[in-house]
Amino acid sequence: MKKEAMEVLLNRRAIRKFKADPIPAELLDAVLEAGTYAPTGSGRQSPVIVVLQDEEKVNAIKKLNASVMGADRDPYYGAPVILLVLATDRAPNEEIAILDSASVTVNLLNAAYAVGLGSCWIHRCKEMFEKAEGKALLKEWGLDENLRGVCSIALGYADCEQPVPIPRKENYIIKL
Repeated sequence: MKKEAMEVLLNRRAIRKFKADPIPAELLDAVLEAGTYAPTGSGRQSPVIVVLQDEEKVNAIKKLNASVMGADRDPYYGAPVILLVLATDRAPNEEIAILDSASVTVNLLNAAYAVGLGSCWIHRCKEMFEKAEGKALLKEWGLDENLRGVCSIALGYADCEQPVPIPRKENYIIKL
């Protein structure tokens, strides 16, 4: 058994407070590479990972996500980097596109913890890129306006203690 892998899987937690410190390129690249090795249906590698590091682009997504949420706060908890996992038409259907993107997202989250970064899976990505503002951002960034938002990740150095896991629910596993 690979003890290091189990440590990552059992101890990674959502981080909800980030330092503004930039992420070194070698750490970010390691996280992104891990995302590209996630299992995908028939090995199609259908998702696209978009990395936002430029403050203007990060702030645009924060504002868009907050508008979908109906709140006036940073839904990315101050993270300096946002990863977007978007679905393409390479998957045979919407369900597989979503599952492939979720698989990529989990690899990104676990890899972030493995290299010493904090991360948090942020929802409302689908709704962000269904809006005209989201489609306009894709176009502005030179991306296909038909990409579909599936997942987004707040990424950076944690500015808090590592959260303690809640107890696992009873009957989580049923052996037959």
